[in-house]
Amino acid sequence: EVELVESGGGSVRPGGSLRLSCIINPFTWDLYWLSWIRQAPGKDLEWVASILSSGESDRYTHDVIGRFTISKREGDNAVHLQMDNLKIEDTGRYYCTTSAPGNISGGSRGRGTQVTVAS
Repeated sequence: EVELVESGGGSVRPGGSLRLSCIINPFTWDLYWLSWIRQAPGKDLEWVASILSSGESDRYTHDVIGRFTISKREGDNAVHLQMDNLKIEDTGRYYCTTSAPGNISGGSRGRGTQVTVAS
């Protein structure tokens, strides 16, 4: 089982940007999915984006297409989520996981990082 540690959260105004990072320990050359999921206040967990550990096959939930970019370089032990043009509804706690695309459970999960978008 891997340990995942998120960072990069914060408070921004609508239209702002944040870059989340997740350190993966230990590093492995195995091929597996890395995902970001989030939980807004009072709501259920929601899948946001996924990418293969090779850095290929990025996928996104419809609401973030064109605004969020998930990235990982092969051989690197970090996955990132660049979030641009943030909206108030993007507010929530963001978790890094090893779950498959579309899933909110399964695999390992970090403790999360808080993202707050407010005017």
